[in-house]
Amino acid sequence: MLRATKIIATLGPASEKPEVLRDMIRAGVDVVRMNFSHGTVADHKARHDLVRTISAEAGKEVGIMADLQGPKIRVGKFAENKILLKEGDKFTLDVACELGDQTKVGLDYKELPGDVKPGDRLLLNDGLVVLTVESVKGGEIFTVVEQGGPLSNNKGINRAGGGLTAPALTEKDIADLDAAIAMGVDFLAISFPKDGADMAYARKLADAASAKYGVGKVRTIAKVERAEAIEPEALKSIIAESDGIMVARGDLAIEVGNAAVPALQKRMIAWAREADKFTITATQMMESMINAPVPTRAEVSDVANAVLDGTDAVMLSAESAAGMYPVQTIKAMAEICVEAEKSDRVKLDTDFLDQTFTRIDQTIALGALFTAHHLNANAIAALTDSGSTAIWMSRHNIHVPIFALTSKIATQRALSTYRNVTPIGLDYTKDRDTALQEVEACLKKVGAVKKGDTVVLTSGEPMGEPGGTNTLKIIHVK
Repeated sequence: MLRATKIIATLGPASEKPEVLRDMIRAGVDVVRMNFSHGTVADHKARHDLVRTISAEAGKEVGIMADLQGPKIRVGKFAENKILLKEGDKFTLDVACELGDQTKVGLDYKELPGDVKPGDRLLLNDGLVVLTVESVKGGEIFTVVEQGGPLSNNKGINRAGGGLTAPALTEKDIADLDAAIAMGVDFLAISFPKDGADMAYARKLADAASAKYGVGKVRTIAKVERAEAIEPEALKSIIAESDGIMVARGDLAIEVGNAAVPALQKRMIAWAREADKFTITATQMMESMINAPVPTRAEVSDVANAVLDGTDAVMLSAESAAGMYPVQTIKAMAEICVEAEKSDRVKLDTDFLDQTFTRIDQTIALGALFTAHHLNANAIAALTDSGSTAIWMSRHNIHVPIFALTSKIATQRALSTYRNVTPIGLDYTKDRDTALQEVEACLKKVGAVKKGDTVVLTSGEPMGEPGGTNTLKIIHVK
């Protein structure tokens, strides 16, 4: 059984050697993530080039995502590098402090005192330390420790309930965005957007950089991790202005509380799929495999539930970037996805009730799904230039694999995030009969079909000319 759910793996010291990366791709990686919170542009360029080389050798166009750091608000440094705060301690966040001690520490975000007020709860070090604001005077925030714990250099700060005014794109992010597009990434993940306006601004910058460097469109991904971003109107606008969203459960859980995240995950995935956008579920999915060769049962359930929620992709962070078992982790995740997908509910008949399709290409795409389901076809093949036909198909669950056959490498890479879509390079700009023969030969080569199988094919006629898909054909493989 082909795996429908895509796997995204973060690159880092554990996965940047050619032999390891090669094995990761063979194990099932569809997209690699370069985390711009760490490393230099030169580091990322070297990794980008290595991925292109290894994926070409493997015969698979792996997508590359640049994940921008965003306005991560952090404490400064301590004279002794680390302190231990206890409940009831008085502690000050002071923009003027250069080296912290047991009583105070500096801030890298100088505007924070203007964003908080007495009674606010600040969560530090991923929520392990909780401070309650007592007063604010000038550049000093006076707090009392509500929940104690260790605090070391440059740990992050969140405010419970959100509301910090830091912009989604910092000066560093804008420079990194330009560098990422110059090197040729396929996806751009934007951290901490508050609303659709933040994503529209990111798109404007990305389009300008793409034009400057003469490269194609880069797909933008909104990392939903602020409390403000989950408000219904804000979330709808973010989805509308993005190509896809990431359910970034780490910072989101800190701002809204762990208990709220599972239901939010289901809502975000459902809304994005309804809008024909892809979704990525991320953070601590296989966390124990940083140090262990097998996942916990809770992690298995977490990945499986994300698949059952309808996510397009599941993502690994430290597990593949710094873990001891990056290849084993990918293999384990792939096995979980395949098993979970067997329980996918196919409800195409009800999906199409009360819907009106005004576009010919969309009608053909969804008609192909309906036909393949009721004929119990072995594969759906979409001859596509932009990938739109395959994207529309991928928004509905069906136990028939979808193959997007395209002559454009950029389209292959762009489709690497969409559920149940296998992009394959194929030059079909020939006469109709020759093109159909090549489709059959291509699907046989990858093991998707054999003699006697049924394939539902969508294409545009005349073939080889840009334009909308307008033809549906049923093929019996010879």
